[in-house]
Amino acid sequence: MSYSAKIGPSILSSDLSCLGSECVRMMECGADYLHLDVMDGHFVPNITFGHPMVECLRKSVGQDPFFDMHMMVSRPEQWVKPMAAAGANQYTFHLEATTNPGNLIKEIKESGMKVGLAIKPGTTVEELAPWANQIDMALVMTVEPGFGGQKFMEDQMPKVSWLRSQFPSLDIEVDGGVGPDTIHKCAEAGANMIVSGSAVIGNDDPRSVIALLRTVVAEAIQKRSLDR
Repeated sequence: MSYSAKIGPSILSSDLSCLGSECVRMMECGADYLHLDVMDGHFVPNITFGHPMVECLRKSVGQDPFFDMHMMVSRPEQWVKPMAAAGANQYTFHLEATTNPGNLIKEIKESGMKVGLAIKPGTTVEELAPWANQIDMALVMTVEPGFGGQKFMEDQMPKVSWLRSQFPSLDIEVDGGVGPDTIHKCAEAGANMIVSGSAVIGNDDPRSVIALLRTVVAEAIQKRSLDR
């Protein structure tokens, strides 16, 4: 098993007027990566930010932070090159947004980024499976994408468990309503990349929340390796 526990604060939950310093603060509090939500007002009803802001953030925070771009956009093909040029490290697109995932995966790799593939709650994990050996990470949404602050959907955990059983070394990310109250379910199911927004960023002590999330996931990974 080559995967490890990684915690990625969702920076959309932070004070957007000082995003650069918020990103630095999260990394200083122990974040393993940063999760950046790109929404286009088409694929999801909300609008956030695009590659110009990513480029500014990269200049502001330096080369170290790993930018995981969650592309909630209806034409993910359109933004691969701009995001790569802006300094994105991983391009996570939605399976529901493209008719040619194989081609898009190839484009992302050729641009020098890692590949993430996301599915909404209504999409079956079997639809993602054919691509699992070509991607770096699978993202199982635990809320409907597009808005923060929604309740965690525990009924998505069987998807995570199935992916972990079929693809033991795959990075599996969960996003939506994840915090100290729900992390145990995610970790037990087999998720190792944890996106957390308000639970981390809205807390008075983000460092302790990040540490708690990582400990729970790391212990579940260790238990799984001992059980095999």
